[in-house]
This record gives sequence, structure tokens and C-alpha cells, in this order.
Amino acid sequence: MSSRLSSLVDQLSPVVRNKVAARGATSWLEDLPGLLKELEDRWSLSIGSVFDSGTEAFVATAEMEGQQVVMKLLIPVGDDPDRLADEITVLELADGDGCVRLLRSDRSLLAMVVERLGPSIFDLGLPIEDRHRHLVDAAQALWRPAPDVDLPTGAHKVALLVDMITGLWEELDRPCSEQVVTHALDCAERRRAAHDDERAVLVHGDVHQWNALRDGDRFKLVDPDGLLAEPEYDLGILMREDPLELMSADPGERARKLASMTGLDANAIWEWGVVERVSTGLLCVQIELQPEGDQMLAAAEHVVSAEVAL
Repeated sequence: MSSRLSSLVDQLSPVVRNKVAARGATSWLEDLPGLLKELEDRWSLSIGSVFDSGTEAFVATAEMEGQQVVMKLLIPVGDDPDRLADEITVLELADGDGCVRLLRSDRSLLAMVVERLGPSIFDLGLPIEDRHRHLVDAAQALWRPAPDVDLPTGAHKVALLVDMITGLWEELDRPCSEQVVTHALDCAERRRAAHDDERAVLVHGDVHQWNALRDGDRFKLVDPDGLLAEPEYDLGILMREDPLELMSADPGERARKLASMTGLDANAIWEWGVVERVSTGLLCVQIELQPEGDQMLAAAEHVVSAEVAL
């Protein structure tokens, strides 16, 4: 096997390697150089350098037919590997509107080639108000009805997040208070009960500043999870992010501003934020993505005891 491709695999970040271990996918990692060679030959690719910012996949620069592109292979997961192909489904539906444009894909290998975009909102260091405006614009461009598409629903996502919260809380020896977990589970149950297939739209599922890359004078989203859910779900991700800023002011102000920008429900935005903050904080602790994990859980402790008016 090519020493060049083996060297690229060796460049994977510790976060990705921890995710591989957590998903029991060590054989995938061993086979990765061969998969890269197969895709280089099939798609006439020349794979360049590995991005060190990824957390869920092997992601690298590449050249294809004279065009600068990005090559991505997702880490498989044993219990539901087909669900990872939902990212491909979302990109096919978006067709470059709100999300990065898909150029090649192989569902069986969880592999894709997408257009190469500019720096992320994070790399540009934009202030939080500008970040939210660009992220909301990109999310709104993606939101659309998709009633006949096989994607998880918001209610299904709630079940996954509840299992994650309860399981990781015990596995990690309860790194946050029981009050925080109870609050998150109560919010999750209300969002599950509120799910309405008639109102559900295609949402990205992970709208944050690392997942928004510049395309001219706008930004496009990458790495969609893909759900059919109330649009407030995507704005709940913005409530989860920037936990230090959230704690430095009225925590409810962010939810109210996002609701005002979009005409959506502030309470639903807030509740999705509670659930995502706890589940993602616990996940970050598990895979040693710090200080993000501890900061999210600190924010969860802060908001559960705060007087929040929406």
C-alpha cells in the first residue's frame, strides 16, 4: 500500500481517533489507506493534505479534473451505519443551496467529494452577532419541506439524545448535576411531544461556526446530520455554542434574538438548546474535546438555576 496514503491516515487528529475508538471502528482505520486508493482511482482524485479540524471523518484536500475539492470518508458506526449516509441525502436535496455542493458520493463507503470553499466563520473570527446572522441565513436557505425523504424525525432525534444523556452521564461518573440532567430530559420530552410531521422541514442538525464556510459574500454549511424537524432545532445548536458568552449575560436574550430574526418560537429554541448543550457537553468530555465539554456543562449548570424569561 502507498506510503503516501498511509502517512495521510497517520495525520488524523486525536479527536478523530478517539471517535473511531468510541464507535468500535478500528478495522475501518486499518483499511483506510486501501479505501483512499480505491477512490483515487475511481474518481480520478489526487488526495492532498488532511484537515486537522475534523471530528467525525477523514477529511482532506484533493484535486479532481483540475478542480480543487474536498474528500471525506465518514467513520462508520456499528448500530446504524446507513444513517450516516443521511449526509449525502441532505447534500443531494440542497443541491448547493445553503449547504456545500456534492460532486461525487458512494453510500456504501460513506465517501464523498464536495466543492472546496473558503475559510470558516471561526477562522475569520467574526463577532457573535455576525456569526449568528450568517448561520441563520445559511440554515434558512436549507430549510424546505421534504415529506417523502427517508430521514430521521425530530422525535427520533429526541430519543437518541435522551439515550446519550442518560448513558454518558453514568459512564462518565456524573460530570454534571442530576438537576441538569433532569432539566434536559424534561425539555427533550416537550420537544418530542411538539413534533409535527406537517410542520417539519429539512434541517441541518449541527449549525455552528466551524461548519459554515465562506462562498463569495455568503456562507454555506458543511457536515449536515439531516433531520425532518421543526426549524427551531437548528437554532438550538446556536444556543449550545459559545457557552461562555451565554453565561456572561441574560441567557434568554439569545433565544429571543434568534426568534426575532426568524419568526420562530423562542421557547422551542431555548429547549432544544438545553438538550443539545447537555448531550454535546457530555460527548465532548467522552472524546476529550476540551475545554468545550466542561464549558458546555458549566453553562448547563448556570442556566438550570437562572431565572430565564423568554
